[in-house]
Amino acid sequence: MTTGPRNPNRLDVLRTRAVAHLRGRDAQRQARADATAALGVIYELASSPSTAPDALALLHELQVHQVEVDLQDEELRRSRLELEASFNRQVQLYDSAPVGLLTLDLNSVLRELNQMGAMLLGFERDFLRGRSLENFLTPEGVSAMRAVLARVAEGAPTGFTELPLRSTPDAEIRRMHASACLDPAGGGFLIGLIGINGTKAVPAGK
Repeated sequence: MTTGPRNPNRLDVLRTRAVAHLRGRDAQRQARADATAALGVIYELASSPSTAPDALALLHELQVHQVEVDLQDEELRRSRLELEASFNRQVQLYDSAPVGLLTLDLNSVLRELNQMGAMLLGFERDFLRGRSLENFLTPEGVSAMRAVLARVAEGAPTGFTELPLRSTPDAEIRRMHASACLDPAGGGFLIGLIGINGTKAVPAGK
């Protein structure tokens, strides 16, 4: 069987048609229909002696492309699993840290806190989220916290202060060492709390 010379321009046009069929406008919904259409293009080319070599070349190229896509998909799945494992590990580290960790927005509202942070403040985490930390400080503590957060907001890498917490019905005023920095995730501050002179955490719910 004789065949005509391969035309690079024609091959480019055919490649474009086949790839367009494979991709489609919505890859997830159109994948099966597009694959069928692409095979139809190849079949059309293979049925003519003059374009059969182009059909074989295009089929090979699409097969190579599919292998590349499969490898990329496998790598993406592996990367996703690694990221999820790393994220879960960071959540565990934050939640189980032996010091109180509080994440505040720019208005000192508690966006998140770990178990020890809730115990030091003496309330359940669900109760504390969305409330201002100032509600749990003495007036002296409010002034101290505002001052240290202002220093951090102005560029200090870290600020340190002492924060006296409001007394509860069955506990005296508790004093905490506090360190503050900008929240690495942006939009607020990260506070670390440690009790002073044997100050103990109050069971949540007080």
